[in-house]
Amino acid sequence: MRLYLAGPSNNLLKKSIKITGSKSESNRSLLLSALYNGIQIENLSNSDDAQVMEQGLQKTTGTVDIHHAGTAMRFLTGYFATIEGGDVILTGSKRMTERPIKILVDALNTMGADISYVKDEGYPPLKIKGKRISKNKVSLPANISSQYISSLLLIAPSLENGLVLELVGKITSVPYINMTLGLLNEIGIETSFEGNIIKVAAKKTVEPKILVVESDWSSASYFYSLVALADLGSSICLSAYKKDSLQGDSVLSEIYRDFGVETIFGKNEIILNKVSDVKKTVIECDLANAPDIAQTIAVTCFGLGVGCNLIGLHTLKIKETDRLEALYTELSKLGCAISVTDKTLTIKPTSNINRDVAIDTYNDHRMAMAFAPLAMKTQLYINDAEVVSKSYPDFWNDIKSLEFQVKEL
Repeated sequence: MRLYLAGPSNNLLKKSIKITGSKSESNRSLLLSALYNGIQIENLSNSDDAQVMEQGLQKTTGTVDIHHAGTAMRFLTGYFATIEGGDVILTGSKRMTERPIKILVDALNTMGADISYVKDEGYPPLKIKGKRISKNKVSLPANISSQYISSLLLIAPSLENGLVLELVGKITSVPYINMTLGLLNEIGIETSFEGNIIKVAAKKTVEPKILVVESDWSSASYFYSLVALADLGSSICLSAYKKDSLQGDSVLSEIYRDFGVETIFGKNEIILNKVSDVKKTVIECDLANAPDIAQTIAVTCFGLGVGCNLIGLHTLKIKETDRLEALYTELSKLGCAISVTDKTLTIKPTSNINRDVAIDTYNDHRMAMAFAPLAMKTQLYINDAEVVSKSYPDFWNDIKSLEFQVKEL
């Protein structure tokens, strides 16, 4: 599906929008619900990723295809390894078979799991035979995707002796680790995170509990971008959010102050107000703990004609696509002076934005949504726009509600 996008007739935004539950929290909650009876979930994400996670958890034999869902691939690898008598082939899309998983597989096999590769070593598909795991000590590099770490932490309380996990080196994506530990604590699991050692106690049963999933801060990022690109006085109210969020991307409320966007926290909602013009000529951010908002911030900077230096982006090359190269290609089409390395992105200020550019999305939901706010500045096209269903199926309808022109071609 190819979409034509143009912004509202005036650049003043006024709207209230309810956003679906966080994909990250939903997938963690779903796995805990599968491990422990009595856990119920409210405000579950309606994303493709959450749906394939939920479907995958219902199987213990045969082939489980998680398509493009990287979180589901990592989390289900750990889950299936611990289900005694289970025997599955865990696979996904072509891109998923190119995304490395060796570090997680090696860690699980060291603990006593039975996981082998169906084709290329280090990559899905995986053949997983579930068994009881009693070894409770393992180490992982600390600078890898937090999903590997969370995969182990989520299954840890169901293991015979719990888990002692050593992270070797400088730890990145700490907020996502803390999100996992926070959810474990919420259902009564004892954990500790001191220095580079994480401990999770074993627990066979937990008390009945309702886990209420907070709405997705990554999805909120696109509305921060919209308000930043809009006129002074613009305001968007988003629900359901909380100030003490478990999600690392909640750092948006601090980062977007430099773009003139004020965040007001209400009861289960945030109000984004455009209160000033952009405050800096160059925006500098270390996004090691929140890499999923890098695309949004880069596009916002370009749309406002300011420069940026973004660092801490080393995990972006193994996402749904190589996001750094994708940003380089698509922003260059629009007239952006951009350079990237394997872990940084730099944009030089420019006031020129090319019109009628078609943005390719590379099977990456965030490419589609991050570029959409640029329609406030120029008309453009989004190729394969349906990719947003991976995390935010209602995105285009919500954009239409802001009086954007959204036409399917």
